[in-house]
Amino acid sequence: MDLIKLISDIEQVDADASERLSFYTRRKLFKLGSRVAAAAIPTIVAGSLNEVLAQSSAAVEVAKYALTLEYLEDDFYQKGLAASGLIPSSDRTIFSQISKHETAHVALLQSALGASAQAKPTFKYPTGTFTSYQTFVATARILEDTGVAAYKGQAGALINDKNLLQVALQIHSVEARHASEIRRLAGLKGWVSDSVSTNSSLTQGGVNLKTLPNTTGISDDNFRAAFDEPLTSAQVLAIAAPFL
Repeated sequence: MDLIKLISDIEQVDADASERLSFYTRRKLFKLGSRVAAAAIPTIVAGSLNEVLAQSSAAVEVAKYALTLEYLEDDFYQKGLAASGLIPSSDRTIFSQISKHETAHVALLQSALGASAQAKPTFKYPTGTFTSYQTFVATARILEDTGVAAYKGQAGALINDKNLLQVALQIHSVEARHASEIRRLAGLKGWVSDSVSTNSSLTQGGVNLKTLPNTTGISDDNFRAAFDEPLTSAQVLAIAAPFL
């Protein structure tokens, strides 16, 4: 087995494979210590490769999932801007800029995924989405709030793929800015409140916020507004289902 060539071939499709392989291989060799025989090293490397490839595959699936959401947002804003008389002139510049951001997000994810990038699906929208400005803004709020929570919910799956994690973080922070601006246009606070979101849990990072010290007198709503909850892929897909 030509291990050097094998690793080189893998690096052609996953630039971080060598780094992750090195980590996992060193860890396993360290555990085995002097007991490891030279003949066993290819087996250990092969096992590590399986771990690397499994992680890479999971990260790619998350990126494809993110691309679907970005396709949806990009399509939504383009249709909104194309709808005659829908967006008031006072707000058109805002939505035009957000639309450009979403187009750039699509391009970035497509570039990161390369040949793994899926084609843009056909989307459908509730009646009135592009004829009522109020409905359009309300839909934009749902999409943006969901996008922020969706990226946060998948961070753990990207933790070992620094390239895709960086792409996701670049997009996530801008989606949060979008969400805040859309909320302002809707006459809402820029941060999440439980009355207009799924942000209903008082447990963040596995900790019940009400059990923390020096929190006496802080209302549940203020606890909820202080943190954005992550959403699982199943929760996000349930929200996105009417558009697919």
